[in-house]
Amino acid sequence: MPAMVRVLSQSLAVARRILAEQVRQWRGLLFWALFPALMLLLFGLIYRENPALSAGFSQVPAGILIGGALFFSCLGGTTVILVAERERRTLRRLLLSPLAPAAYFLGIVGALSVVAAGQTLVVVGIAAALGAPYRGSVALGLAVVALSVVAYVGLGFFFGTRFARRAEDVNGPLAALGVPLLVLGGTFFPVSLLPDSLLRAAWFNPVFHMNQALKGVAAFGRTATELAPHLAVLGAFALAALALGVASYRRLLRQERTR
Repeated sequence: MPAMVRVLSQSLAVARRILAEQVRQWRGLLFWALFPALMLLLFGLIYRENPALSAGFSQVPAGILIGGALFFSCLGGTTVILVAERERRTLRRLLLSPLAPAAYFLGIVGALSVVAAGQTLVVVGIAAALGAPYRGSVALGLAVVALSVVAYVGLGFFFGTRFARRAEDVNGPLAALGVPLLVLGGTFFPVSLLPDSLLRAAWFNPVFHMNQALKGVAAFGRTATELAPHLAVLGAFALAALALGVASYRRLLRQERTR
């Protein structure tokens, strides 16, 4: 079997296993859908009651999807998956299997992409009902979401292999490192409010480019050419996240061999 076909086959097997576990633990899926829905409804009420802010509501759904829903489901979800693998000692079985490191990473990307698709439908649907319809290219928007999922999963591998050994260890790294990324990325307010020094720093933040790209296509109907700087950085970071995820997985297996 060619190497690429083998990796894809293994990736699908990993994705099916993870999704099956998520379905069995259906409460997590429910809250991942409920969280962006409640955030969007809350922001909708805030913007509706303040006429001075109402014009900016069209940008809110993209920020909630990128900085709220995908952050916790894909970055946090990856970390939780790795911690669970450790606690259930399934990593021991992976050591004895011919599973390719890239296949494990891509399998988690595939499983969480299904979750991300559901969250995207929830956010887009509620936003349209609240008067903020999706305006741009669907294909371009899906590409931004897909690149964001890969980037978040890569960061999740990094956090999960280096900081989280138990379920109790997950929240600390997410809060300490993740929340500043969301704030600096313009998730909760327009980046125009950032001082010049922080705005320059934001260009090194992948969440900034995720938000700007999706807000541009969803709220303003901008094209790939117009969003090229953000898409280029986001694409490069997604590739780096893939390499980081594979390296982190290999590091995790080395740790298990020495236990």
